[in-house]
Amino acid sequence: MTGLLRKPSGTAGQVHAVTPERAGWSYVGFDLWRLAPGESAEGRLDGREVILVLVEGRATVSADGQEFGEMGDRLDVFERRPPHCLYVPPGAAWQASATTPCTLAVCSAPSPSGRPVQRLGPDGIVLEDRGEGTNLRHIHNIAMEGRDVADSLLVTEVYTPGGHWSSYPPHRHDADDFPRITYLEETYYHRLNPAQGFGIQRVFTDDLSLDETMAVADHDLVLVPRGHHPCAAPHGIEMYYLNVMAGPRRNWRFALHPDFDFLAG
Repeated sequence: MTGLLRKPSGTAGQVHAVTPERAGWSYVGFDLWRLAPGESAEGRLDGREVILVLVEGRATVSADGQEFGEMGDRLDVFERRPPHCLYVPPGAAWQASATTPCTLAVCSAPSPSGRPVQRLGPDGIVLEDRGEGTNLRHIHNIAMEGRDVADSLLVTEVYTPGGHWSSYPPHRHDADDFPRITYLEETYYHRLNPAQGFGIQRVFTDDLSLDETMAVADHDLVLVPRGHHPCAAPHGIEMYYLNVMAGPRRNWRFALHPDFDFLAG
């Protein structure tokens, strides 16, 4: 696979539109909308469940014939408030109309029947610490394995302070051998504070048949089809990313790079 770094197509409207076909894989889809007040986004995916994440801003949201009113209460993603999120089952139409400048993520994956439409946040989501030292980062568990809220999707937000690493030690989840390891495709939607900064992400396999190192900018998307995928935030630059994962089963099991086993604790 080539083209792991995806730049936004602009600054307004649908700036990312990743389908499995466009990514060259089988499971994860990711769209991103940047809406001005009064603008709308909508969708309907047969055979695929969706989690809508109000990354920042507010919008009135409806899905599957239900009105959910105005959702979203963080106008800047770096406020670190828990996100407003909505699960939408396969085949159900949804619509979001921005009431403030709004960034909306649409995360999708295959699902045979789905779950009932439901709010997934902010209630039930708290900011958790992970790691220590310069590997410390802060997590919002939107729909990871511990929350039984989806058939396929695994979704989380991560805040990495400046000078810290994330998705580290290097690990991979690219083989279907549960419970040792699971096959999960993954996307990283990056934001940076301040926005003119940059971050670093490397995607590489043990044998280096895939080895790409990318300088990511604000609103960039990185695809992780296989291999290890650590990130680094330079001093003075806070990094946020929204992760979407999916594969044959909804379990997150990974293997560390053998050269970093000494960091496993």
